Amino acid sequence: MQYAKMFLTIAVLVMVCITCGCARTEGNVQRYGCVIGVRQDRIEDYKKIHAEVWPGVLALLRECNIRNYSIYLGEVAPDQYYLFSYFEYAGDDFEKDMEKMKADPTTQKWWELCDPMQSPVPTRREGEWWHVMEEVFYTD
Repeated sequence: MQYAKMFLTIAVLVMVCITCGCARTEGNVQRYGCVIGVRQDRIEDYKKIHAEVWPGVLALLRECNIRNYSIYLGEVAPDQYYLFSYFEYAGDDFEKDMEKMKADPTTQKWWELCDPMQSPVPTRREGEWWHVMEEVFYTD
């Protein structure tokens, strides 16, 4: 599923995931669901850059133990567009991996490109960019 793989980076901006306790753990995998607004006038740009995510960004996500990452676009009300992301963390130290990602110059440049296209939700917690959602149901 190449298209979904292309959307890997954005949700990792959720640095508050480090301490929020919203993720569920099964074995050594933590699942995260997050939401953020996307500017309607930038949707096509957002799709375009994610059709060709930089190889360095994708490699670092893997190094930082991010797996099974998807981002979905939806119009939830007339002219109100949101991105929903889902990813799994399969490492042993989420905080350390997120700090590594945050310090990476290539990822920083990627975020500088993506951030102006996004619009954080008003109910996000302090320190969040993407708002971490509570998982209320899971089945495998």
